[in-house]
Amino acid sequence: MASIFTKIINGDIPCYKVAETEDYLAFLDINPNAKGHTLCIPKKEVDKLFDLDEVTYHGLMEFSRQVAIAIEKAIPCKRVGLTVIGLEVPHAHVHLIPLNSMEDARFISKTHLDSKAFEMIASKIASFL
Repeated sequence: MASIFTKIINGDIPCYKVAETEDYLAFLDINPNAKGHTLCIPKKEVDKLFDLDEVTYHGLMEFSRQVAIAIEKAIPCKRVGLTVIGLEVPHAHVHLIPLNSMEDARFISKTHLDSKAFEMIASKIASFL
């Protein structure tokens, strides 16, 4: 059965797309820790990050780096944090989170945004790519 991320890749579930290449997709987390919280995924469905083949793994990290640089330009923050947990969706993914404090990285407090805010944020980050 396809993961929710594969369903997003296939267009079966909508997302707030930030960036896309032939092999990778970045979109806003719909339950963000902070404004601009973005997920980067390989289009190839593999459950665990370290089970990715070497080329896909390195490609995901480079893609994530480019998206993180754009987030930092688009969203006021002290830095963009990167975290990989991998328990909530069985599809390798990287969280890029604009950080102003350690609380932003804890996955406890969530930021609530409406669809207009998500669209504006996705567009603003994309404009720096």
